[in-house]
Amino acid sequence: MAVHIVAAGENLWAISTKYGVSIKTIVELNGLPSANKLTPGLALYIPDTLPPLHFYRIKAGDHIWNLAQQFNTNPAAILAANPGIDPKRLMIGQTINVPSPMKSDLATLGFLVPSSEAANLATLNNLAKQLTYLSVVAYSFTEEGYAFNMFKDAALVARSNQLKVVPLMMIRNLAGEDFSAELAGRVLENPTYRANLVASIVNLTRQRGFGGVSIDFEFIPPARRNDFILFLIALKKSLGDLILQVNVHAKTADIPTNRIIGAYDYAGISNVVDLVAVMTMDYGYPGGPPEPIAPITWVEQVIQYSLTQINPRKLQIALALYGYDKVVGTNQTRALSVNGAQNQAISIGSSIEFDPSAKSPWYRYWSSGKEHVVWFEDIRSYIEKYKLMDIYQLAGTTFWQISLPAPQNWAFLSKNFNVVKRMV
Repeated sequence: MAVHIVAAGENLWAISTKYGVSIKTIVELNGLPSANKLTPGLALYIPDTLPPLHFYRIKAGDHIWNLAQQFNTNPAAILAANPGIDPKRLMIGQTINVPSPMKSDLATLGFLVPSSEAANLATLNNLAKQLTYLSVVAYSFTEEGYAFNMFKDAALVARSNQLKVVPLMMIRNLAGEDFSAELAGRVLENPTYRANLVASIVNLTRQRGFGGVSIDFEFIPPARRNDFILFLIALKKSLGDLILQVNVHAKTADIPTNRIIGAYDYAGISNVVDLVAVMTMDYGYPGGPPEPIAPITWVEQVIQYSLTQINPRKLQIALALYGYDKVVGTNQTRALSVNGAQNQAISIGSSIEFDPSAKSPWYRYWSSGKEHVVWFEDIRSYIEKYKLMDIYQLAGTTFWQISLPAPQNWAFLSKNFNVVKRMV
């Protein structure tokens, strides 16, 4: 695998010749709008025939030779993948690349909001090999705790089961189109309403052919922290062997009174459920100032805190398949796919910058006299996050959401990781 950063004046013919990869392949793997136009700073994923890469952090007692045995490779291959490394002076905490035929396992979960049935099925068919779970984002609940379906999803659930992707019924505390703290609080604080919610979720899950449940309750009132755990305990008991996955806001410390993160007792949740996905995205949030979607330093801090509370084999982190285009000054925000953000830069001729601290790409442009700043993700920022999954031996990752084109991500995942399959 190579990442090529386009220089001013470069064209695809020269890049194709340099790497011995066809222009057509480069265009397809990077979702380029055409073969005729590039922009400086664009990161291109270039496939190769080299073994998959492991990312490993040196520990006390490690030597190149025992690492070669551990990963079924040879010292020369490790040294070649780490130019400049001194095998006699490995430093504890140093991260190295280890080429190996043994791929790391990842449990992946893709969120999908049902829309056009044909488009949704095409997305699922295309990405099935890359997914362990499909979280169908189509359910909410009433003020008395009765879960209900919001979108047609029967064909999606059936096809997911056919493709050996475990479908999960995703339920959110939505009132209209927005998350409602009041709805979550009203139901969780009332034992009868909680029981209604558990029973109706389980009934819908079994009746509609799901392999489990994905919970996304956001802005839960902090006072309902313990009630949320009681709800999860009852839900998991009723689900039995079916999967219970919970999505929680990211944090680097526990602040029980905070209105956004206070209700999430990471340890208590982890003790009950099968998977906990920490939403490591929207550091630069809609309506806020232009900032990275998920700066790598923050993501690692979230992982390090999470691992003090959550079993690493239950822990997933989130990858954003989108970017934000913000008007400087007003912070007016427009969301677009990572591929759309990349191709917008190409079409308007904006050079793409890369923040070395955040490990994130961005660019600036002007429209109708207004300055725009776009932060998004690309192959470089994805690689940095996959490194952390490998280094910390996490269970896997989630993707919001898979209808958004992100060809670089899927190509890298396929090459370097084994997506585990689970049958319920």
